[in-house]
Amino acid sequence: MEEQEEWLYEINAKQPLIHIDLREIWRYKDLLMLFVRRDIISAYKQTILGPLWYLIQPLFTGVIFTLVFNNIASIKTGGVPPFLFNLAGITMWSYFAQCLNNTSNTFASNASLFAKVYFPRIITPMSQAISALFKLSIQILIFTCFYLYFVVKGFEIHPNATLWFFPFLLLIVAILGLGTGMLISSLTTKYRDFRILIGFATTLLMYVSAVMYPIAEVQNSKTLSEYAWLIELNPIAILIEAFRFMTLQEGLFDWGLLGYCGLLSLVVFFIGLIVFNRTGRNFIDTI
Repeated sequence: MEEQEEWLYEINAKQPLIHIDLREIWRYKDLLMLFVRRDIISAYKQTILGPLWYLIQPLFTGVIFTLVFNNIASIKTGGVPPFLFNLAGITMWSYFAQCLNNTSNTFASNASLFAKVYFPRIITPMSQAISALFKLSIQILIFTCFYLYFVVKGFEIHPNATLWFFPFLLLIVAILGLGTGMLISSLTTKYRDFRILIGFATTLLMYVSAVMYPIAEVQNSKTLSEYAWLIELNPIAILIEAFRFMTLQEGLFDWGLLGYCGLLSLVVFFIGLIVFNRTGRNFIDTI
């Protein structure tokens, strides 16, 4: 009798609800890096300024926020220069928004590829979070340059000892963005309205995420204090405030709230992963 051949890999549509095979992802690490390279190059392909947009966008947004919210609306930023305060918020918000927006389009933008060849589907949203680090690194470089400029100008600003927590803070932001993005990406395969709403919803979310104002300003406001709880429960607002505290010592840093953000991010990620895996089995019939 012929011996039964042993297969190296077995592809099976029946998988657990929470399925993320790290060994399989490692086998496809070269493909993951190709996707990362594709995402970075295609972002500003056939543009005149190319990667310079990574510099222009945060600077232009920071100037507008400073003029509107600090000069006109008179929002106080403590002893921190308003432009640097806004730049810190924009830096963290941009990374979350890029993870969310790019991941939410996973199935629609990769439908033709998913229909032709097998690979772990989770690789595509992971590549978005990794490629977003390229833009984040440029924005952190800009933030550091202006940070040093204001230090030289005599402003009393210096990082806090909690700065060591920054990599973990970044990980929480990435997990939250990936989880939310995977959930929305799965919903867009059946309900295309979400593709239209995501941009609008992201803009609205920015205004309740303490990007251009400190949470304390809302808490102390006579007209807005009753709505402060909406911002206090927003994990992105808490994470942005924590980043400001780490770098500028101006903001809210609470280990309990950071634990809440980490736990909520994991819950959102696993819910998104469950829906993402279930959708990936038959989405090609509905998209």
